[in-house]
Amino acid sequence: MDRRTFAKISGLTGMGTGVGLVPMSACQLKNTKPMALNITHTNSNFERAPLLRPFGFKGSAMTNVWQTMAMLQDETGLSKVGLGTQNVLWSDANVFASHSEVGGNAMMFAMMEHALKIIRGKTFSDPHEMLDFALPEVLNFGKEITGRPNLRTTFALNALVAVDNAAWLLYCALNDIGSFDDMLPSAYKKGLSARHDRVVSIPALGYGTSMEEIKRLADDGYFIMKIKIGAPGTQAEMVEKDKEFLSAIHRTIGHYETKHTEDGKLPYYFDPNGRYDSHDDILRFLDHAEKIGALDQIAVLEEPFGERNQSDVSAITARNVRVAADESAHTDQDTRNRIDQGYNAIAVKAIAKTMSMTMRIAQVAFERDVPCFCADLTVNPILVDWNKTVAARLPAFPELPGMGLQETNGWQNYEGWSDMLEKLPDRNAPWVNTVDGVYPTGATFFERSGGIFDHSKHYQDMFGL
Repeated sequence: MDRRTFAKISGLTGMGTGVGLVPMSACQLKNTKPMALNITHTNSNFERAPLLRPFGFKGSAMTNVWQTMAMLQDETGLSKVGLGTQNVLWSDANVFASHSEVGGNAMMFAMMEHALKIIRGKTFSDPHEMLDFALPEVLNFGKEITGRPNLRTTFALNALVAVDNAAWLLYCALNDIGSFDDMLPSAYKKGLSARHDRVVSIPALGYGTSMEEIKRLADDGYFIMKIKIGAPGTQAEMVEKDKEFLSAIHRTIGHYETKHTEDGKLPYYFDPNGRYDSHDDILRFLDHAEKIGALDQIAVLEEPFGERNQSDVSAITARNVRVAADESAHTDQDTRNRIDQGYNAIAVKAIAKTMSMTMRIAQVAFERDVPCFCADLTVNPILVDWNKTVAARLPAFPELPGMGLQETNGWQNYEGWSDMLEKLPDRNAPWVNTVDGVYPTGATFFERSGGIFDHSKHYQDMFGL
């Protein structure tokens, strides 16, 4: 009996996204190598999800978000559906500025379609091999259709998230893997070896967010705020607006107390999304924070410059501020480079740079003793749980021991968030909702891998599965 025949008779040929478990896997039965991905058929789809209001960052704003789906089918007939959330503005602001919002999304979706085309009919030992094959070709294709020879790698990775997720689900089903921990290749296990029973839920505040909303979030128990700075305008105008925004926030919630930090104060997490051009401007912002008594509360300053500025950031970290790399740390090698430049935190995004690349980035950070946290992409609830499986396993920030960190802002921004929650495989799972500023990620969460192996009827139906 060959491995494919074994898969068929052992119940792995069902068309659902749940993992069909059997008493003994094909690999165990014959002591063979894991079953490879032999992709014979692919399909795709998407839904537009409107936002409650324009979500502003990087000097612009988006109004709706495309939720993408990629379906992969193996020669056994087994099919899996992976999800993605596109964010053109985050992944390459120049593409967003050069095209209509729909046009930019259409180009990213075309890149996912191209990925599905080039992997169809091919065999890969695992999803990592598939990503290594697809990423260069998809990036080159993206450069052609956008007309941008310097298209950012993150744009291609964002396009590949749904494909990569589907590949992991298919690979796990074929090899009788039913947990996230067993899914992790041995080379990347240490970087994701923690077990936090709480993951901090971090809301995001776009510039222009009202102080009433910020106060309400603090009153509701959220104790870390991700605050978008980098306001529209010239660099000088931006710095002044950012300083005013910080002052208003600090007046509103700077006096609040929390049991989760040593000094009892609320930590601030600022994200300029690469809008700043110089160290001098960032230091002016930090000088203002010190002047108003807010500097000690700045826990993270994420992606101040973007990849166009490759200079060392030690002058900033010398102010006892963690400087995190986000979109400029496209890959594991980019992450090494950023750490060499003094960055002392990494924002990882399994829901934006693929789960495969996130494993590699987390491992590099672990080896260099640099803490990581999960940032959001305004993703749907199912992808929030994909991100949560990572956040619960990342080594904790020294300042917040015993907890993972995860930004989640979809609930703040989507017009139809309650309907999106109904698409979860288990809407009532204990880890789904924030409780007093944290997601409970106890034993059940780890036993069920945050629900990422369960199928969603909504997305199954979209492919007639």
